[in-house]
Amino acid sequence: MTVNHVKPQLRVVLSDVNAKVVQAWMSAFADTPEVEIVKGSIVNQHVDAWVSPTNSRGRMDGGVDAVVKRHLGAGIQLRVQRAIRDESGGSLPIGSAVCVPSGAANPKFLISTPTMEQSVENVRETLNVALACAAAFQAIHMQNSREPDSIRSVALVGMGAATGKVPPQVCANLMWAGYTLFNDYSFRDYEDLRRTVTEQLADIEARPETERVRITPPTQPHTRG
Repeated sequence: MTVNHVKPQLRVVLSDVNAKVVQAWMSAFADTPEVEIVKGSIVNQHVDAWVSPTNSRGRMDGGVDAVVKRHLGAGIQLRVQRAIRDESGGSLPIGSAVCVPSGAANPKFLISTPTMEQSVENVRETLNVALACAAAFQAIHMQNSREPDSIRSVALVGMGAATGKVPPQVCANLMWAGYTLFNDYSFRDYEDLRRTVTEQLADIEARPETERVRITPPTQPHTRG
C-alpha cells in the first residue's frame, strides 16, 4: 500500500481595521476562498505567525509595528533588530524579511518585512508591497525548512495601505500576487526573489489599478515540493 504524505496547507488570514482594504481583498482574493478575510486587528488573530510591515531598521515606532510592539512588549523590537543586524548588517533590504520568536504563546513568531526604508514614507509608486509580501511568505518557507510545520498559520495586514499611502486595491492585488507565488515556488534566497518580482512587475504603473498580475516562477528546479 502506498501512503501519500500531503503537506498541510498554510492557513492564511488577512486582517485589517480599514474597511476599504478588507473590501479590496474580497475582490482580489475572490477566487482563493481558502484565504480568510477579517475586518479587525491582527492582534486578535490566533495563528502561528503575524506579519508586520516595518522599515529597514526595524524601528517599531508607527503603524502596525507600534500596535504589535505594545501587544508583545518592547523585547520584540530588540529581537527584530538583532536579527536584522545579524542577517543584513543592520539594514534590511526591501524584498527580504526576518522571522523571530515572539516570546508569546500567540503568535509563536513575528515576521518583519520592510515596505519602506524610513518609518514614514510614501511607497504608492513602488513595487514595495509585492516585494514585502513575497518576502514574508518566503520567510515562512525558510522557517518551515529549518523547523518543519513550525508555521502552519499566518496573519497579514494591508501592507503599505496606511503610512505607505498605497491605494487599497493596488495593495490587495499585489498581496494576491505574493500569495499565489508562495503557493507555486520557494526561492533559493531573497536576491532571487527580488529579481523575479522586479522583472515581472516593472511595468505595473502602466497597468489598470484593478488588474492582478500573477508572477511566473523561474524555471530552475527548486519549486515547492
